[in-house]
Amino acid sequence: MSGHGHGHGHGHGCGCEGEHEPAERGLEYGLYRRIDLEKLQCLNESREGDGKLVFKPWDRRNERDKFVESDADEELLFNIPFTGSVKLKSIIISGEDDDSHPAEIRLYKNIPRMSFDDTGREPEQAFRLNQDPTAELEYPTKVARFSSVNHLSIHISKNFGAESTRVYYIGLRGEYSEAHRHEVTICNYEAAANPADHRVESIIPQTNFIS
Repeated sequence: MSGHGHGHGHGHGCGCEGEHEPAERGLEYGLYRRIDLEKLQCLNESREGDGKLVFKPWDRRNERDKFVESDADEELLFNIPFTGSVKLKSIIISGEDDDSHPAEIRLYKNIPRMSFDDTGREPEQAFRLNQDPTAELEYPTKVARFSSVNHLSIHISKNFGAESTRVYYIGLRGEYSEAHRHEVTICNYEAAANPADHRVESIIPQTNFIS
């Protein structure tokens, strides 16, 4: 009976988590695939484009060849657009094992192209971080506040005392749903129901407008 119980409790601890937890967490931390990387911005990065490099697969979270470092001071601001709607459940931020590691982050949702001037407003949630060079510490969000996120801004407001901040990995855990699924369905339905009407409506207003 005890062996049977161990099988059921297997993923929650029982001394087995070292074997099984990474694979499960790797799947959970898959939201990086839902980021529109072409439009992702990182303000105050020392080298353009480096901010995109820290959003990577779980099994590459401890790689040290790609990172972003702040430029003028210790602050960084990530503007992260998703390709659909996200329910954000938790975040991991990993940096160097020194004073350049982020010490505080502030999360904002659905404020595209946010600038440092906007960081004075109240965040949806803020965290004081511990140094986490191995990317093991998970900070759970207030899910009710992050249930329909199309755009996430992460403001790293301070580090542990260094002149610049360095980040190796940002992991985002949550659920994802496709954008505009409902609207596409409606459009297809209307076009299939009355294609002739659609042709007339689209041609006549254009003709009148041009003339």
